[in-house]
Amino acid sequence: MISFSEFLNYLAYLLPALIAGGIGYYFFKTYVDHQKEMQYLALRKENRSEVLPLRLQAFERLVLFLERISPGQLLSRVKPVGDNKYDYENLLIASIEQEFEHNLVQQVYVSQKCWDAVKASKNSTISLIRHTNMSDKITNAQKLREVILTDLLEKSSPSDTGIAYVKNEIKQLF
Repeated sequence: MISFSEFLNYLAYLLPALIAGGIGYYFFKTYVDHQKEMQYLALRKENRSEVLPLRLQAFERLVLFLERISPGQLLSRVKPVGDNKYDYENLLIASIEQEFEHNLVQQVYVSQKCWDAVKASKNSTISLIRHTNMSDKITNAQKLREVILTDLLEKSSPSDTGIAYVKNEIKQLF
């Protein structure tokens, strides 16, 4: 059996080795972690230079989408085929939905809040068209166009709110 004094002698030899090993491990681990972080930052910088143009293009496409579904732009681009106000309402909504489906992939490049703002603008525009068409004053497609355009003179369109949000998101990038 080992006596207490022999144990202290072994410990005296072992303790400096353990301390040197611990310090060596600490420095090696710190060095490896630093190298990983540097590689991560380099990869992130490389990705940022590739992804930033794609994100900017997505923002551009979303602003274009919101401009195209803005009631003023939409009504000037989509003319009524007949005199039926319900057919014209459906045509306008179908046009908005088609534009939206064409731009669905842009959500990959923007934040969830930004995408939600774009969807809310789209849904508000559809709601505005439907709500206006429910009025008893609306008798035909031409009257529907006139009332929507007149309402836009008094207040801003839902697209304006969406565009403001997208622009704010772009500002946050820089």
